[in-house]
Amino acid sequence: MPILKAAIIGGGHIADDNHIPALKALPDQVEVIAICSRDKQKARTLADKHGVPFAYDNPLEMYESESKPDIIVNCTANNLHYPFTIQALQHDCHVFCEKPPAMNAAEAADMAELAKNKEKVLAYNFQLRQTEEYSLLKKCLENGELGKVYHIKANFLRRRGIPGWGNFTNKTIQGGGALIDLGVHVLDLALGMLDYQMPDRIVANTYDLIGKAGGKGLMGDWNPETFEVEDGCFAHLSFPNNSSISLSASFALNTKLQKNVNLEVFGSKAGALLNPFTLYTEFAGELTDMEFPHLEQTDIQLKNTTAFLDTCAGKPSNICNAEQGAVLQAIVEKIYQSAQR
Repeated sequence: MPILKAAIIGGGHIADDNHIPALKALPDQVEVIAICSRDKQKARTLADKHGVPFAYDNPLEMYESESKPDIIVNCTANNLHYPFTIQALQHDCHVFCEKPPAMNAAEAADMAELAKNKEKVLAYNFQLRQTEEYSLLKKCLENGELGKVYHIKANFLRRRGIPGWGNFTNKTIQGGGALIDLGVHVLDLALGMLDYQMPDRIVANTYDLIGKAGGKGLMGDWNPETFEVEDGCFAHLSFPNNSSISLSASFALNTKLQKNVNLEVFGSKAGALLNPFTLYTEFAGELTDMEFPHLEQTDIQLKNTTAFLDTCAGKPSNICNAEQGAVLQAIVEKIYQSAQR
């Protein structure tokens, strides 16, 4: 299998800290040849830091040059996921895009359709799929040890974690707040337990009470006067097979824990808590809690990048694909629509 050439679009910390190190750790599969940012000096500085030969401020110039990539890793802001992904697919590149897929359902559907028509891989970086805990949870599901899973509580909560930097509170750039930035991660995990169905009923509420009031923050200070997104989102999703998901996401919530990222899964044979991984079941006629203290911590970005490259090579993987991304984005849109009623 030839080594694929990869280019990064977007020169921020996600590229610097996550994607480039993961790609560089897989030299037998991929070579990072270019970084593109609207600030060419920023692109050049990041390229020099990681030993990447080319830097651009115009993707079209990159596609037409000797460094034309096979893969684009889209690390741009949410509102730029769609145009840069479409452009990359039109230039016959596979695309590994940061989450969320897009700003709305129509964009995500268009991206999935173009990837299918071009016979290119489009996938999204929902790397929490790669934890050992979630892998074990899926194995328990597939082996029938949970029975019928009928309800999931999915939480991504921060106590006072409104980011005090970047564009996280700008609705035009982000498309939303806690749901689209944090909640999508655990929504992806929960949907993966239910065959990525589309719900037929959604009831949701969003709030911005803390974000607009201001106060003590644990992730820097934010400006309440320019706070445009939700600081909390709570939704109930009901599916055609009578299963359901309760989704909770917050940038800021007056609760005990500074951070709570978890799934609680309820099945007819057993229940499970994702973190720390625990099964609630019966053994020898008695109720028992089964703990798994020896699960190893793994580099989930490296595993997700490997899964993406496997898909590009025609191998099976557990990556969040274009079709799943379109379903997730449609659900996010319906949650926001429900909350506006």
